[in-house]
Amino acid sequence: MRAEIIAVGTELLLGQIVNTNAQYIAQGCAGIGLNVYYQTVVGDNRERLRQTFELAASRADFVIVTGGLGPTQDDLTKDALAELLGLSISIHQPSMDKIVSLFRARGTEMVESNARQANLIEGCEPLSNDNGLAVGVALTHEGTHYVLLPGPPKEMKPMFDRYAIPWISSVMGEEAAPLHSKMLKFAGIGESNLEHRLIDLIEGQQDPTIAPYAKEGEVSIRLTTRAVTAEEAQRKLAATEREVRSRVGDHIYADSDVPIERVIVLQLAEADKTLALAESCTGGLVSEMITEVAGSSAAYKGGIVCYTNEIKRNLLGVPAELLEGAGAPGAVSAETAVLLAEQVMERIGSDYAISVTGVAGPAESEDKPVGLVYIGIAERGRGAEAEKLQLSGNRESIRLKAAKHALYRLWQRLKK
Repeated sequence: MRAEIIAVGTELLLGQIVNTNAQYIAQGCAGIGLNVYYQTVVGDNRERLRQTFELAASRADFVIVTGGLGPTQDDLTKDALAELLGLSISIHQPSMDKIVSLFRARGTEMVESNARQANLIEGCEPLSNDNGLAVGVALTHEGTHYVLLPGPPKEMKPMFDRYAIPWISSVMGEEAAPLHSKMLKFAGIGESNLEHRLIDLIEGQQDPTIAPYAKEGEVSIRLTTRAVTAEEAQRKLAATEREVRSRVGDHIYADSDVPIERVIVLQLAEADKTLALAESCTGGLVSEMITEVAGSSAAYKGGIVCYTNEIKRNLLGVPAELLEGAGAPGAVSAETAVLLAEQVMERIGSDYAISVTGVAGPAESEDKPVGLVYIGIAERGRGAEAEKLQLSGNRESIRLKAAKHALYRLWQRLKK
């Protein structure tokens, strides 16, 4: 079955508040196997509301609406839907009694407009509001199912969970099989390359489905299936996961939605090993990512932001002739990256070390192009090595990609 979520409120269209209700409702629908095909935002205008409801009813089995159930004249959700369906509106007396009692307990006068919150559409089932005044609506009309919820999240969420979800599930019957998902996290591979290696699986997907997601420096794949039990879901997901791993398993650093820095901290802690960092162009970004992980003090000993050649020389012992002068490799070089990693490991006394040196932009440096980055990695008892990268994007993007790739290279070393 298909659902459309409609959020009502001009304040949403103006960007004055964020539409978190739609996200919450979509997650709840996924939990019972109701497919959300559309999400719509519409302002507090009666005619546009009616048109939006009409369109939603033409393409969805469930129309779930949040907002516009309050006491003011611009709270028009029930009125617009009733008008579209040709149904009448009347006071729901138990809800009206609750409103009257609440105002009496407060010792304040109830204005007439508050009675609007007790209105119900003809033939509907009321959804109790345990945290507010506006009663919700559950209604089936000519094969389409409507659920009207209040806008304030503190009222909407409990009503949705306690009353709307059970009603929707009862209507769906045997079709109410929840969606189960598994996230695979990748590093060291771009979105287009990953898609190329999995294209036949993506194009031929049925159940489970495969959905790639990308952000700076890493890619994720979400595998999703519909199953009544977790055991059935695991069985269905396992076959697809095995096929994905057979092709790109070297780049999968986690099978849950966690950042690579968390995985690295856990790996180091479990092995009783420590890490040090020497960062130039990333300016401490890798260190920040590592120390954001709770418990990172068990694995991370410290780092040096060696942004200038002076600091590279004085704190990490990189010779001046390596950094400057005719024919010198320069600060942005494999030689410097290797020496930075070796020196920070020895001076801090760690088991592993990473160095990052490069040109983040906006201008060239040492006659070297923007985006040229070298990642150095050192391990106690083993020679250090460096990798050359040519990254694209603006300054912020290059720094983030470099930091993520450095962590990926360390993860590879720890895995071995």
